[in-house]
Formats: sequence, structure tokens, C-alpha cells
Amino acid sequence: MKNVYKNIYKKIKKYNKIVIARHVGPDPDALGSSIGLKEIIKATFPEKDVFVVGTPASKFRYLGALDKFQDSMYEDSLLIVTDTPDKKRVDGVDVDKFKEVIKLDHHPFIEKFGTIEIVDEQASSASQIVMELVFQTKLKWSKTAAENLFIGLVADTDRFLFSYTTPKTFELVAYLIKETQIDFSSLYTNLYLRPFKEARFEGYIANNMFVTESGFAYCKLTDEILKEYEVDAATAGNMVNNFNYLEGIYAWAVFSEDANNNNIRGSIRSRGPIINEVAALHNGGGHKFASGVRLKDFEEVDTMALELDEVCRKYIEE
Repeated sequence: MKNVYKNIYKKIKKYNKIVIARHVGPDPDALGSSIGLKEIIKATFPEKDVFVVGTPASKFRYLGALDKFQDSMYEDSLLIVTDTPDKKRVDGVDVDKFKEVIKLDHHPFIEKFGTIEIVDEQASSASQIVMELVFQTKLKWSKTAAENLFIGLVADTDRFLFSYTTPKTFELVAYLIKETQIDFSSLYTNLYLRPFKEARFEGYIANNMFVTESGFAYCKLTDEILKEYEVDAATAGNMVNNFNYLEGIYAWAVFSEDANNNNIRGSIRSRGPIINEVAALHNGGGHKFASGVRLKDFEEVDTMALELDEVCRKYIEE
């Protein structure tokens, strides 16, 4: 693995123009790993042109600004994609138009599209992989980069609660804090601070969740409901982690109408049943216990709910 990190460093050193991208519908790990990596490259090679692209997410604007993509960025450029297992989910760029591509990902493997790839399913997050890249090479830290990667890792592990939080995760975080002296406790404010209207909205979700006999819980949120509570589809999806550890519920999801993109955005979580296989059947994917989908309509939501209920039923039987 050390040789792979060194080869990535050589590619970064070689190119004067580098574009960094991540998956559509970004979460803190996708943004933290990509924006953090830009800061790291600029700290190491100030003369390079480095751009981080994709559709902005206003909820996570505290992680930093994104660059507006232009076609000139394709010319003689290196593309680095973080937190994304397949080409179709890369946001804002055509992967095939770049001279070379590097992929840094921790999702289950779907397809190869990078000249060099690190796909580590044991890593807690893409942010963890970027941390290790820095510690294994001559890349330099900046305070902003360290903060972004810490936030990305904490968000993807839900504060180190998930099973893929390994001893290596804790070792890298401890080393990061020691090396950069970031005030990590203050970073939780941005990650978890929310307006009171979201607390009211969470109450609506709890009151309107349908729970199947096999312990699958889900809520369908129309555009009218989102407007009533003054939230968007992304906000609804980000609330899915708040419904963990409910007795009798083994998997749960929030399906919210995304009127801007004319689809239904689904965020699914599990405490045992494997859900990413079902998500893959519906234009989505992710981890065994945390996945996302983009569905055509609420009729497809009902179909998927039946499939996830069946997954829960089999899990209970086994």
C-alpha cells in the first residue's frame, strides 16, 4: 500500500493542473475529503492550479468554497475523485476527458475508472484514506485541511459509533490531532448545530414513519411537506442517522421529493440487515449498513420498501 501512496504523490507532483471531484449529493466526508485534499496540495505545491468542483451543498458551506468548473480544466489535468465508487456518480465532470484519474474510495468496489485506485472497504471514510495519504508521503498539512478531514471522518463514523471504526481510525485521528493541534471539540458545533425548525421537522418524521411487521421503518416526504417546514431534500436525508437505536427497528429510511431534480432522494440505514444490495437495484448504492438512492417516484419507493422489509424479515429469521 505504501508504494501506491508514493505513486499518487508522484502524480500530484507531476501535474500543474489538478481537479478534485466527489459524488453527487455530497455529505461531510465527500466534501471534507475533497476540499481538504485541495488545501493539502496547495500547502505542498503553492504554484499548482488546484480546483475542487461539484454542486454546492449550502448546509455544509462551512467546509469551504467550491470552484466553478470550466471546460479548460480538462486540458492536461489530473482528476482525483474521492468517496465515489463509480463514474456515473461523479459530480460535475466527465471522468473520461481527463488525462489521468486517481480514485480514493472506501465503498464496496463497483468499477475501475482510475489510473491509480485505492479502494479500502475497511477504511472508515474517504477522509481517513486522505489522512493516510498525507502521513505516508511528503504532502503537507494545513489547519483547514486537518479540520475538514476530521469532520468528514467523524460524520461518516457517526462519532466513531459504526463498526468500521477500527484501531487504525483512532490511531490516525490521534496522530492528526497531535501533528496539527486542531481544536477538535469546537468542530462539532458546525457539524451538529441546526435551526429549531429542523427539530420540529424531525418530530414530523417520527410521527409519520410507517413501521412494517419485520422492523423496516420509513417516511415519505413530499415537496409540499418540505416547504411547510422550510427544509430541502438534503436536510431530510441527513436526519436519517437520528433514528438509530430504536427498539424493534432494524432498518430505516427517509424518502424525500427533490423537485429541483425531479426524483425521490432516499437515505437508508441499518443495524444488521444488508441494504446496499437493494439500493443497487434502484440507481443507488453505498455501504452494507448505510446507502442512498435516487428513485423515479413514490411508487418506486413503495416497491423498495417491500424489498427492504423482506431483507429485514430474512435477517430476523437468521
